[in-house]
Amino acid sequence: MTSDAIISLQRVSVTYRSGPAWNRRVVHAVRGVDIAIPRGTILGLVGESGSGKTTVGRLCLGLLPPTEGAVLFDHAPMPKPRAIKGRAAVVLQQPEWALNPRLRVGTSVAEPLTVLGIAKAERLERAREALSQVGLDPSLLTRYPHELSGGQRQRASIARALITDPSFVVFDEAVSALDVSVQTQILNLIRSLQETRAFSALFISHDLAATRYVADRIAVMRLGEIVDTADADRFYSLPEHPYSRELWSTLMPADLAPEIAARPAETLS
Repeated sequence: MTSDAIISLQRVSVTYRSGPAWNRRVVHAVRGVDIAIPRGTILGLVGESGSGKTTVGRLCLGLLPPTEGAVLFDHAPMPKPRAIKGRAAVVLQQPEWALNPRLRVGTSVAEPLTVLGIAKAERLERAREALSQVGLDPSLLTRYPHELSGGQRQRASIARALITDPSFVVFDEAVSALDVSVQTQILNLIRSLQETRAFSALFISHDLAATRYVADRIAVMRLGEIVDTADADRFYSLPEHPYSRELWSTLMPADLAPEIAARPAETLS
């Protein structure tokens, strides 16, 4: 494992039982996963739906205990979520999940500071600064979420996640619900903010083209296992693992992956 990792998963497995009481079956959501996210870097976690990506994200936030293995946050065993409030954050697929429709945007953006006991006047000022940093006019603090566009709402949810200056952020399908033109803007924003603030991040996505914008390193999941890891430059020039090649050819737009998309299927196995 990387010595400067902010998050480490060491041989982590997650299992649970599913089905009616008379016919329980064991489901392996994650199997023997090893992941290390060095400080100041973004790891892109890609794979098809149901491969276990979101489960890994929950493990990295301390929201789910592993059945086996160890999860380390800043070289120590992962504490309970309350103990890392302000140090870790998440941006979800739907900004509505972070922005309460009954509250003004400013109140929702500043809410993490309330949990940390920050005074009201300082919360308001920091919320204003947070909106500005994600490219939103501070006047939107007094609006309600439904008065903002989808891209503006996601920018506001990013502002909310970053307002405590966390050292680690999970982006879970953070752009998949947006129009393509807005996706590019948000991806560029994420990369810019990461370079400025130097936080570490896990960028979860089924979209390899989106991940290409932001990730320093790529991990590929299949059926709960990490089957490939590589630096982004190498992965996007020519993935080496057979499943990565197959995933690359099916999920990357053909104009971004002509040399892979054109290959006969037998060369991918």
